Amino acid sequence: MYKMITSDLDETLLRADGSISQANVDAIEAAVSRGVKFVPNTGRSYLTVQALLKQLGLYQTADEYVISYNGGVVVENAGNQIVISHAMPYDEAKLAFDTLRQFETADVHVYTTDQLYIYRVRADDEAYFKTRNVTYIPMATPDFSIFKDQTIMKVIAMNPDETVRHQMFAAIEEAFNGGINVTYSSGIYVEVNHAGVDKGQAVIELGERLGITPDEIVAFGDNSNDLAMLTQVGMPVSVANGIPEVQQAAKLVTDADYEDGVAEGIKKLGLM
Repeated sequence: MYKMITSDLDETLLRADGSISQANVDAIEAAVSRGVKFVPNTGRSYLTVQALLKQLGLYQTADEYVISYNGGVVVENAGNQIVISHAMPYDEAKLAFDTLRQFETADVHVYTTDQLYIYRVRADDEAYFKTRNVTYIPMATPDFSIFKDQTIMKVIAMNPDETVRHQMFAAIEEAFNGGINVTYSSGIYVEVNHAGVDKGQAVIELGERLGITPDEIVAFGDNSNDLAMLTQVGMPVSVANGIPEVQQAAKLVTDADYEDGVAEGIKKLGLM
C-alpha cells in the first residue's frame, strides 16, 4: 500500500496557466481521505503554494507538508514551520550567481528562505510569475553581499532560448567541476542547488521522519529536476508531457498530460 504521493507542480499537477483541474483536485482529496499523504514537491517557494493547499483542503494542516526549492526545505503546512533545511553556502551561491549573470539575456533569481530576489528581470519571466502567485524583490545591482547574512536556498536563471540554457548549464558545471546539483525546469529555467540537495533526497528524508519507506511513495514528475525523486521512490510516474528521460525513469506513464494525468495515475494505482 502506498502511503505518500509527492508531485511536482508546474506542468505536472498544474496547467500551463498555473491552475489545477477539478479531476486532479478530486483525486487528491480522495487519496487523502484514505490516509495517504499528499506532498507538493516544487522548485518554487512554499509561500506560493498556499492557494493550492486551500484548494486541496491541506492549508495550515498539521502533519501535512510541502517540499520547496528542489528539496532545499521541507515545511509543515501548519504555521509554515520549516522541519528540514539544506541551504547553499554563501560562496557557492555567489559563484553560481556570478556565473549565470554573465549571460546578459538571462535573468537570475536568488531564493532565500522566504524571499525571491531577481537581477535583470525579463518581461516574459514576470508574466510567468503572475500565473503562480510569485512575488519578488528586484536587484538594482549585482552586489551579492546583500545575502551575506541570509539563508540562501538556490540560484536559478531564466531564458526561453534552449541554446542559452545549455550554455548556462555547461558554465555552471565547469565553474564547480561537477560538484553541484544543476537541472532544468519548466522549459525555461536552469536551477542550481547545493550538491546532494534534490527533490528525491527531501522526500526520502521526510518519509523517514514519518515512518514511510521509499517503496511506499508515489512520485509524479515531468522534467529533469524531478528525476532525483523519480529514481528514489517505489512508484515513479510521468505525466504524458514528461521529457524522454522522465518517461524512461517511470514505471507508469499516464495517457493524460498535466490536465489530469495525476488523477489518472492515482486512479490506476488504486488510491482513490
